[in-house]
Amino acid sequence: MKYTYLLVNLCSVAIPLACSFESKLQFYKKWKALFPALLIPAIFFLIWDSLFTTQGVWGFNPQYLTGIQIYNLPLEEVLFFFCIPYCCVFTYQVLNHFIKQDVLGKYARYGATILAYMLVAIAFQYSDLAYTFYTAVFTAIFLLLHLVWLKKPYWSRLVFAYLVILVPFLIVNGILTGTGLEEPVVWYNNEENLGIRFLTIPIEDSVYGFLLIASNISLFEYFKK
Repeated sequence: MKYTYLLVNLCSVAIPLACSFESKLQFYKKWKALFPALLIPAIFFLIWDSLFTTQGVWGFNPQYLTGIQIYNLPLEEVLFFFCIPYCCVFTYQVLNHFIKQDVLGKYARYGATILAYMLVAIAFQYSDLAYTFYTAVFTAIFLLLHLVWLKKPYWSRLVFAYLVILVPFLIVNGILTGTGLEEPVVWYNNEENLGIRFLTIPIEDSVYGFLLIASNISLFEYFKK
């Protein structure tokens, strides 16, 4: 049981890591751009994670952990911010390689604009809920930065990749939040979120996950150049 979270990380990254050396993809040649694209968001999210852990916004079930701590975070939680983003950027690259058509096109920008304004409204409405408020604020800022200032051509492909990634996201995050387990690996204080869940997953996780993945992909595109 104590290796559950560690195994979730390792099983998630195993196939993408092995396939990185596939002759057509040769994803390993992009590691120079990938590693800083993983590291920079990881620093931000780990600081956020550590603060919320201290404040009791969320926490970790010791029976699913090896017991190795880095400050107040389990080793497995630190690995999460490298293993899962690796899988997501790899998936983004694979989709770009095999699907040449821009599936979403301009619709991705329209959708992102609507989402940004919705998140601003949610942040004002639920400013007393820490997880809801900060997730909405940070993601709205990120979206508006892309839509108003950066205006990058890869945006629609980023959004398309995220929609594809939602499937494994539901599996991995479902396990971590307790689907199929007696207790959750990661627990959430419902006084700090909306209390709306898809199965066992807080609705905020879908936005939090988007912010993480989109940050990784945006920096990956930047460092590739």
